[in-house]
Amino acid sequence: MAELLAQRCFLSSSSGRASLSLSCEQRKSPTFVALRRGSFPRIEPLRSSFGSSGFHRRTLAIGAPRGKLLRGRFSSVPVQMALSIGKSLKWWEKGLQANMKEIESAQDLVDSLLNAGDKLVIVDFFSSGCGGCRALHPKICQFAEKNPDVVFLQINYEKLKSMCYSLHVHVLPFFRFYRGAHGRLGSFSCTNATIKKFKDALAKHSTDRCSLGPAKGLEESELLALAANTDLSFNYAKKPSLFPSPDDVAERARASPKVPVLATLSDTQDSEDKAMVTAGR
Repeated sequence: MAELLAQRCFLSSSSGRASLSLSCEQRKSPTFVALRRGSFPRIEPLRSSFGSSGFHRRTLAIGAPRGKLLRGRFSSVPVQMALSIGKSLKWWEKGLQANMKEIESAQDLVDSLLNAGDKLVIVDFFSSGCGGCRALHPKICQFAEKNPDVVFLQINYEKLKSMCYSLHVHVLPFFRFYRGAHGRLGSFSCTNATIKKFKDALAKHSTDRCSLGPAKGLEESELLALAANTDLSFNYAKKPSLFPSPDDVAERARASPKVPVLATLSDTQDSEDKAMVTAGR
């Protein structure tokens, strides 16, 4: 039966049943008669599986019915055909850990930094077409696995190019470190050849510490730049400051009307001393 099923056996895309193309002599053979007395090859249900190669795969198994077709003479020989249907993972989607997240928008980045609290946050800027980013990605995943308390945020430069321009990111791969009320701790670009720079920064900023106050996140200038970008749907209002900056003081002085300057106490005392000296003469 295995030889019979192997001849011109194909899966019909319209009906979903296995069909056989046989000659008249083959139809009269005992094997074909045994097949007709049985049933068509059964189609097992789809089984989902995930391989180590990074493919989502579905297997369709087609085989002959189990049991004996003709007692004492023939036994069914299972014939299976596997069809792998699926989609491969992108290289930046492989090896991701639970503490790794891809940023979808400017608001998502701001919220993720504020919600991290006192945890160290590493923002990874990458591009799908960057060879250095692709080579460095497995090592970043290893660092994320060994440091579960550190939050790794991934920003795809190709998807969020306008946001990266507002954040002044023009070199890839690029990393920025944030933590609690301290805000941004540092930023740099590195590759596999200079991975020691990343290791040193991770060891320096991942030590236990307690921030006094809520998480700061992005700098004020960065938030204003994101809000000014018309390509982004991000709104931000500048927070009032308790202590005005020198620029604000100068602006208020130019806007306010001129007020006559009053004499100070020292000037008044000097005038009285001069008057007494004149009267003594």
